Amino acid sequence: MDIFTRVMKFEVPPNCGEKKLVAFLRGELHFSYSLVSSLRHTDGALLRNGEHVRTIDRVNPGDIITVSVPQGECRIEPVEMPLCILYKDEDMLALNKPPTIAMHPTHGHRNNTLANGAAYYLQNRGHSGAFRSVGRLDKGTSGVVLCALNPYAAARLSETAEKTYMALCEGELCGQGIIDVPIYRPDPDKTLRACDPGGQNGERAVTHYEALKTGNGMTLLRLKLETGRTHQIRVHMAHMGFPLVGDALYGTTREDVTHQLLHCAEVRAVHPYTGERMVFSAPLPDEFLMIQN
Repeated sequence: MDIFTRVMKFEVPPNCGEKKLVAFLRGELHFSYSLVSSLRHTDGALLRNGEHVRTIDRVNPGDIITVSVPQGECRIEPVEMPLCILYKDEDMLALNKPPTIAMHPTHGHRNNTLANGAAYYLQNRGHSGAFRSVGRLDKGTSGVVLCALNPYAAARLSETAEKTYMALCEGELCGQGIIDVPIYRPDPDKTLRACDPGGQNGERAVTHYEALKTGNGMTLLRLKLETGRTHQIRVHMAHMGFPLVGDALYGTTREDVTHQLLHCAEVRAVHPYTGERMVFSAPLPDEFLMIQN
């Protein structure tokens, strides 16, 4: 078995007697079809009470099913850089991303991204270095980034992760509300997005916001997303007439701010293996204090 393999053990509960292994994996443990198919064709990946088992074989209450999941191949150049580690175990890694770096390598950022740094960190701790972020944050956006360290964790975390954002917007806004306006991409060659109130071209996008504090012509917001469209918070707030402070793409530039003031303050998720409810948080960057200066 590859050294870069996550070995998990599950006990078949009383209500799962006489099920085929594939039904147990897919139904009770929420393994994806593609992962089960891959495991089926990997020697030693599936064991029942320490012995080889086929996915068509039936399992009984009390059986111990051992699943060996490959971590995956690292396709990103590992680069040593400072990282703020919030949490690490065999299945997940939580980082506090600074606003100054991008998430993944692109033409403009080939080896100075969070993915490069995470790959280096993981490989120096006995991991393959494969980087699977649960969602993404734009360059210029800071805060919690949750990473899955194997395909099973990636699928499970994507189902349960819930993010809370904080933002500083231009103008004084009060109360709370829901922005339910489709978002589309006017030019397929550009990252710029726009709202489509008529709904002819856009995909549904829903943002919940709550104004927490006002001052100096700005508002501190707490936001949650029902959908995950590119630039969703930035586009929706600009559409409302309250662009994010420092957002040159959807608002105006400022000499004292070099990026949009948007921060993923908290991520809640269910641990993919233990089932424990986890909470990861990152404090607001100092730039947000400008609301009270």
